[in-house]
Amino acid sequence: MTDQQAIELLEKEFKEKMLGVTEQYLEIHSPIYTNNKLIVDRIDRDRKNELIIAYLPVLDEKFYFAVYIDTKAKKVTGVGTEAYHRVYFRATSETLSADELKAMTRLAPTEFWNKGDLRKSGKSNYTFSDFTILPNSEPDEFEDKLKKLLDFLEQDKEGIKRLVDNANGYIQVAMDIHNANGMIGGYNIDTEDIRRMNDLKLSINFDLYVGGNGFKD
Repeated sequence: MTDQQAIELLEKEFKEKMLGVTEQYLEIHSPIYTNNKLIVDRIDRDRKNELIIAYLPVLDEKFYFAVYIDTKAKKVTGVGTEAYHRVYFRATSETLSADELKAMTRLAPTEFWNKGDLRKSGKSNYTFSDFTILPNSEPDEFEDKLKKLLDFLEQDKEGIKRLVDNANGYIQVAMDIHNANGMIGGYNIDTEDIRRMNDLKLSINFDLYVGGNGFKD
């Protein structure tokens, strides 16, 4: 199934609301259209079965619509939401500069700053230096994002361990989750990923945010 064929199925489902859950979601939130065309941020084809997932931005929210398509049957089988996940490695230090942090690994940072630099808000200065690696910024499930981050970090295991030993190095997870019915669900870290994090001497920290409209009674 091509991307265009998938998008045509999405547009038909959001127009005709053949699944009851589609109507339920559209009562409280809207996808984004440009020139009457549905905006799709990503079509996830990572699975080995016939299922693909399309991620659609939600108007005025950070989380996504997640639409499940059976490519063999050529139909939409489910509609839900997926949190906006940021899963990244971060090393901070109150004594080392960003250049000193960068020198510890051959992996390039996505973002960095020095202690004393002006914050993005322009209202104060940073009190610590920062080195951040965010290799996967596209919409995806948490479990996949964690595995992709570990894949990237393992390209320089010794460098990451130096950052952990000499700075405050860890994995940071931030999630903006749709609070549709008061149950935000849970996330799983499997034993293999726990082993991989342990090999890199990494801890993991979670920040959870909920938002959006709840389902109507």
